[in-house]
Amino acid sequence: MKTSELTAQDHFNRNIFPSPFYSRTEPLNKMKVWARWGDYFSAPEYFCSSLEYFACRNACGVFDLTAMVKHRITGPDALTFLNRLVPRDVSKIRPGRVGYTVWCTEQGQVIDDGTIFHLREGDYRLCSQERQIDWLMTNAFGLDVNVVEDTHDVAALALQGPTSCATLKKMGLKGIENMKPFGLDHFQFEGTELMVSRTGFTGDLGYELWIDPAFAEMLWDRLFEAGADLGIRPIGEEALRLLRVEAGFIQAGVDFMPAPKTVRATHTRSPFELGLGWLVDFNKPVFNGRRALLEEKENGPRYQHVKLDIEGNKPAKDSFVYKGKKVIGTVTSAMWSPSAKASIALASVEMPHGKPGEQLNVEIYYQRELKWSRVMAKATVVEGAFFDPPRRRQTPAPDF
Repeated sequence: MKTSELTAQDHFNRNIFPSPFYSRTEPLNKMKVWARWGDYFSAPEYFCSSLEYFACRNACGVFDLTAMVKHRITGPDALTFLNRLVPRDVSKIRPGRVGYTVWCTEQGQVIDDGTIFHLREGDYRLCSQERQIDWLMTNAFGLDVNVVEDTHDVAALALQGPTSCATLKKMGLKGIENMKPFGLDHFQFEGTELMVSRTGFTGDLGYELWIDPAFAEMLWDRLFEAGADLGIRPIGEEALRLLRVEAGFIQAGVDFMPAPKTVRATHTRSPFELGLGWLVDFNKPVFNGRRALLEEKENGPRYQHVKLDIEGNKPAKDSFVYKGKKVIGTVTSAMWSPSAKASIALASVEMPHGKPGEQLNVEIYYQRELKWSRVMAKATVVEGAFFDPPRRRQTPAPDF
């Protein structure tokens, strides 16, 4: 059954699917371990997540993005629908551009984050971590708009790293180096259309490739042929996690709980509490959560999303954050960063804490040979990404 034939109520009856790239990824998965991401098998790592991480930072890595939930939004009221759905002004996302966004409940709490692709005039694709078709259909009531989940109708790859542009040029995508960050374009590929966007989840130079699943294997083969001398390597979920934490990117279900999945009201987060207040445009008269977010802006948020530089080399995963003897928050994501040469973390702390430069403490538990130890490590609140190379924004993109 095609995605376009699915109703909003029957998605939970589907089985797990192999990706359109499975015939290529399965032989490369030396660990023979598969996880589930949405409706698809996904590799946590192919051989060694550390090597995959370094491949992406020093050459280029390929991540199977097919499982990302995709929604096609068309019709005369498509723009009106999206502007009512999300807090940012979608009219500013021109055709051929991509915009990051969140969407909220009427209480101003984040349901999910994702990207809006303005494919062509009045033709949009909304990509998200979580399935959103029920919420989208509810918000489409009364509007002349067509909303279709087309996850299974589009195969996708993320090509990330310093040699990503050179790889695509070698594959024959003329002019790809002139694409600006958050831009997209369409190319002819073996008799079909290949969409390429300069987007990604690694904080590095990178692209995402979108194609008809029938051409997925051919795309994989051509990509790896072009990148053979440029260090191309498949990467799994664990390497992607390391890359996105260095970039300071949040993930639903990890750094915040999607509001519909949260039982306790204090466990949800607003855009302001996730450091995403820049996505809220109060010049728009109507959007979900506007009244609650306006009140929050006036009264101040409950929490602050922060980045921490932590002393020592022990990852602070799931640690408590202290100010003096008081627990003021928790670490949501943590790692030892090879690029920053530091123990880094993303955390949620109570207001008014979290100002850049503030000194905090993190309670870290770690295990060595079945023996648990505890350390109180100093942590400094920092601004910006832990890894933010100039090539990420450089246009024309560098040709390594």
